[in-house]
Amino acid sequence: MNLKNLISVLATTVALGAGHAAWAEGIGASLLTQQHPFYIELADAMKAEAEAKGVPLELSIANQDLNKQLADVEDFIVKGVDVIVISPVDSQGVLAAIAKAEAAGIKVVTVDIPATNAKVVSHIGTDNYTGGVKAGELMAEVLGGKGKVAIIDYPTVQSVVARVDGFKKALEAHPEMEIVAQQTGITRAEALAAAQNMLQANPDITGIFGFGDDAALAAAVAVKSAGLEGQVKVIGFDGMEEARNAVDTNPVMVGVIQQFPAEMGKTAVDTAVDVIAGKEVPVEQPIVPGVYIKK
Repeated sequence: MNLKNLISVLATTVALGAGHAAWAEGIGASLLTQQHPFYIELADAMKAEAEAKGVPLELSIANQDLNKQLADVEDFIVKGVDVIVISPVDSQGVLAAIAKAEAAGIKVVTVDIPATNAKVVSHIGTDNYTGGVKAGELMAEVLGGKGKVAIIDYPTVQSVVARVDGFKKALEAHPEMEIVAQQTGITRAEALAAAQNMLQANPDITGIFGFGDDAALAAAVAVKSAGLEGQVKVIGFDGMEEARNAVDTNPVMVGVIQQFPAEMGKTAVDTAVDVIAGKEVPVEQPIVPGVYIKK
């Protein structure tokens, strides 16, 4: 090999090495689930943006299992990714994994669901408290400012806690409205059972707030089964197509607070890319939700 060719090979090797160093192992993302349209849309947006930015992205799905999420984060740490994006299964339970990543020098970004009192470089998600307030205001409007209301909850997830807090805060302005029941219903089947239990124990309920669309859709089924379609109004939170269609066609479903998962997914990847580049990023990146009611 002559000197000119040797110099060319060396230059190519250095350039490749520099390119690899720029990304190292890229982004590792641990998402809550892929059994919900919200997270499918979020994941698709992340993959599209990562491809557009030319950054490696590895997705792992926790399937709402904290132990799997912790193991997935550990795997990302071993692989030496640059940034870890997490939508926590448990806002408190994920703290050890975040601390371990930080100790390894890996920055963490949370998306959709925040981690309780965690030190992360940025959180991207719906302004859930404001969304909860909007849900409460809509409930008061459709019930004429009075009635008995139930809540289907998911209390280990901080974003849901914020939604419920906002909902309750909005109802404080309406002294003739009373929250008479609050039960956990994480999956659609669990939410259906919770709604049935609350309606049976409180047959005078006039409104149900579901922390997410699955919970609200299940509540609507329970209302119909109980023969209370003329009495009970249901409001959800997420704004997925199935729920929006229900609002358009089912008089029990009066509205959903609409999130924008594609915007979250894109922003999460853009934020990770900026972190890798050494840029400053906002600690909080709230995305204001909308309100979807019958057209």
